[in-house]
Amino acid sequence: MADKKFGLLFPGQGAQSVGMGRELYESQASARWVFDRACEVLGRDIKKLCFEGPEEELRTTANSQPAIFVTSIATLNVLAEQLKGSPVGEDGREIFSPGDIKEIASLAMGLSLGEPTSLVASCAMSFEDGLEFVSKRGAFMEEASKKNEGKMASIMGLELDKVEEICKGVGCQVANLNCPGQVVISGSSGKVELAAELAKNAGAKRAIMLKVSGAFHSELMEPAKEKLKDVLENIEILTPAIPFISNIDAEVTSEPEKIKQNLVNQLDNRTLWEDSMRKASSMGVSEFLEVGPGTVLAGLAKKIDRELSVTSIHGIDDVRSLSTS
Repeated sequence: MADKKFGLLFPGQGAQSVGMGRELYESQASARWVFDRACEVLGRDIKKLCFEGPEEELRTTANSQPAIFVTSIATLNVLAEQLKGSPVGEDGREIFSPGDIKEIASLAMGLSLGEPTSLVASCAMSFEDGLEFVSKRGAFMEEASKKNEGKMASIMGLELDKVEEICKGVGCQVANLNCPGQVVISGSSGKVELAAELAKNAGAKRAIMLKVSGAFHSELMEPAKEKLKDVLENIEILTPAIPFISNIDAEVTSEPEKIKQNLVNQLDNRTLWEDSMRKASSMGVSEFLEVGPGTVLAGLAKKIDRELSVTSIHGIDDVRSLSTS
């Protein structure tokens, strides 16, 4: 039985690394079930891609999104089992149930791609439906990126209203508000480059081009958004078993139709990660687990509020040290 509950955080695209999830797969049956089931559902060897790469292939939008999703859910499955001290699942399915999640977690949320992951974690969406959604999401976003070449840039040390003014003037968008002092912009390549130069001229400390394959969270993702609407029509969304905070408005969202709308609208609208973390804090949650690859969310939390504690969970040692602490 878990002694305390945590806020669960799930990473977005860019957190991937070759080898992710391999240790858990080789040592834990609860991780093997997730990876093997994912291979069945997708009809391809997603675990080989996670464990062996190659990196160039894993890095593509179409591959990285389902790979990160599967690794995150496999990690959560092991975590749930270890924290509750008994096997997870019910009805012959070796994956966490709503009861399992309620024992260990106080809420769930994820950055961009991490949002559908957090919906599966909160049992609002089945693992199989979540995997189908994320796989299609990655494929559609990659298609949209190839159709309209775009970029993203991180603007450091310039007020949001000034960045918004610059974006409006050149025709790009604010894409992510991740932490204080950092605004990520997105749009067609030339416009983002111009906006970055104007931001530096206006006093920004830095303007860094991000290593992404497209203009995510901008109007250039509209073709992907339209296709995802059709995918979601055939996916059942339930009321989350634990509070779920949406990227779009940084609010606890429980109504299934609203969740669907937010999942679609997220593709061409800004994400509010800083506000989401502050919302979680206002609900009395101060201890979080970053479940899956990478440590980006732990780093952002330090910049948002140093009182927030985020532990990144990757391998079995991370899980065991948590369950024995």
